[in-house]
Amino acid sequence: MAEAEDELVYEVDGGVAVIRLNRPRSLGAFTWPMIDAWARALREAQDDEGVRVVVLTGTGEGFCSGVDLKALDEIEATPIERKRMLTDRVHKVARAVEDLDKPLIAAVNGVAVGAGMDMALMCDMRFAARSARFSEGYIRIGLVPGDGGAYFLPRLVGPAKAMELLMTGDFVDADEALRLGIVNRVYDDEALMAETMEFARGIAAKPPIAISMIKRAVHQSMRTDLRTSLDLISSHMAIVQATDDYAEAMSAFREKRPGDYHNR
Repeated sequence: MAEAEDELVYEVDGGVAVIRLNRPRSLGAFTWPMIDAWARALREAQDDEGVRVVVLTGTGEGFCSGVDLKALDEIEATPIERKRMLTDRVHKVARAVEDLDKPLIAAVNGVAVGAGMDMALMCDMRFAARSARFSEGYIRIGLVPGDGGAYFLPRLVGPAKAMELLMTGDFVDADEALRLGIVNRVYDDEALMAETMEFARGIAAKPPIAISMIKRAVHQSMRTDLRTSLDLISSHMAIVQATDDYAEAMSAFREKRPGDYHNR
C-alpha cells in the first residue's frame, strides 16, 4: 500500500509489516493525509493474520520531525479547532497504536523531534541508528508535549528526567538514549534496518498468541496492582495452554526444531 503520494509506504515482508514515513526532504514531518494513512496502516496490520510484527521507520536523515508547519496554517486559530487538530487528527495514530496487539518496533533512522519523538515513544521497542537524535522540542516554540510525551517519557526515564527533557527541549543522542532507556539498541546507520528486520522476524517466528498476550500483560500490568496482574496472567496462561500453537511449541522444543505456528 502506498498513500498520500507515497509520503507513507506500507509493505509486508515475511510476517513483518513495515510502515515507512517517506518525506526525507522534510525530515519525516507529517501531513494530514499521512496521519490518515498511518492510522489505516496500523489498523490493517492489526487485522491481517499474516502480520506478526510491525516496524515503523523513516527515510533519509529524519525519522519524524513532527507535524509539517504548513499543515498547521490550515487550522483555524480558535481553541476548539486547535484541540481538534490533536484529538481528531494527530491522536488517530496513538489510538491505533493502543489497539495494536502485535509488537510495534520503531527503527529510528534520524532525528525524532516533538511529535516525532512521541510517535517513537509510543512503540513497544525502539532501535536507533547511531546518528539518531531525540528531542521533545515543543518548549522551544512555547508549546506543551501534544502527542503523549508527558505520558510515555516518564514511564521510560522516570518523572524527574522526563521533566528535564520536556522543559528544556534538549537533544539526546543515540548513546545517551540507550543509557536512559529511551531506546533498546543502537546500530550503525547502515545496519539499522537489517538488524531491526532480523529481530522482528525472530519475534514473528514465535507463537503469536503468546506474543500478543505478553504485550497485553505488560501494558495492563503497568496500570493495575499486583494481585490483579497475577489474576490476569493466570487466565492468559490457561488460554495459551489450550491452543494448537502451544502444543506445537512444546513439540518443536522437544524435537529441537523451529515451530510452525498458525495463530490458533
